[in-house]
Amino acid sequence: MKKTWLLTCCLLLGMKMQAQEPLIEPEEGRTLLERFTKGGKSITSSSMNLQFYTSAAANFVDGSLDEAAFKINGVRLELLGDFGKNFSYHFRQSFNKYSNPRVLDNLSSSVECASVGWHVKPRFALTVGKQAIQLGGYEYWVNAIRVREFSDFNNYIDCYQAGVNGSVILSPTQQINVQMVNNSAGRGDEAFLYGRPEGVEKVKVPVLSTLNWDGYFCNKALNLRYSLSWGELARKRDILYVTAGNVWEKGPVVAYVDLMYSREGIDTKGLVSELSASLPEGGVTAQHVQYFTTIVNLDYRVHKHWNVYAKGAYELGGVYRANGPYEEGLYRRTWNAQLCAEYFPMDNSELKIYLHLLYKQHGLTTRAKALGADDYSSQRISLGLVYTIPVF
Repeated sequence: MKKTWLLTCCLLLGMKMQAQEPLIEPEEGRTLLERFTKGGKSITSSSMNLQFYTSAAANFVDGSLDEAAFKINGVRLELLGDFGKNFSYHFRQSFNKYSNPRVLDNLSSSVECASVGWHVKPRFALTVGKQAIQLGGYEYWVNAIRVREFSDFNNYIDCYQAGVNGSVILSPTQQINVQMVNNSAGRGDEAFLYGRPEGVEKVKVPVLSTLNWDGYFCNKALNLRYSLSWGELARKRDILYVTAGNVWEKGPVVAYVDLMYSREGIDTKGLVSELSASLPEGGVTAQHVQYFTTIVNLDYRVHKHWNVYAKGAYELGGVYRANGPYEEGLYRRTWNAQLCAEYFPMDNSELKIYLHLLYKQHGLTTRAKALGADDYSSQRISLGLVYTIPVF
């Protein structure tokens, strides 16, 4: 018994000493990479920026004031750069997101990007780590700090996942991406608004695979970004995304039309499921749902210090196969219209002050009203500031 205690104490002491030993010895004036590679490689470029987005907003429901408040809409820290000849890194963290580690990828959901890129060959590159799913569409792909109001479709996509992406560079204007990432919607009951439906088994390999094509035409003024994605949400419950972004950006004009469709064996967005909240037995997660969204936007830079834009989105949500309390058919038809004026006090676009107007109509069909839901409209007037602060 004494020998056992002595051996245990020695092991614990050894573990403690090992835990306290640094991975590398501090060396003044040398980067972490240089220490690991014995001075053979150094960081080629590195930059850090802090993205800050705040506003004062008045929210209305059916024309009546619901809330007026100051909000910090977004604060994000981003690090990116290159090291060696063929490697790059990208890290970005949001301070507005829930921070508990995900069961699936073992990383806080507040970390949006944590990846390393490797330019393997002149026409092939790999990105490994947490990254954005390679869906199409300008609103989805553009930096979120530039969007005042997302469509419902994009607002409810869990778009940053851990995995790997292979990029095949066909030409200076054409690129194919083949990506495989975690499908967080398949990770468990908490992925769905009212839990996984009864009798539906959890999937063992929750992966989303994407094929993406990114092409530029007309002297790079026209950008087409199309994607097809497929994954399993549960046993015999799949998800399919078909997304397309069509962007024209030349001179003072930025115009785009996004078309986005999803067919889901279980409702990952919860937009149909939430309609059942008033049922006597409580809300029920919908199965066999589909969503379709059209987004149209026109930006015009009227002056180097002024930009205006008009934007609209029309969205449909329904059930393609009856299940539980949900009949087959259309359930929701929503649209929003936005107007925005942006003022840039400096000669660059790092700081902007904006006035944004939003009108959104939540239209429900008789099927949705039979579940206890009802139509309503929402409006918002926002005066805000967006600043991307270049730290170094």
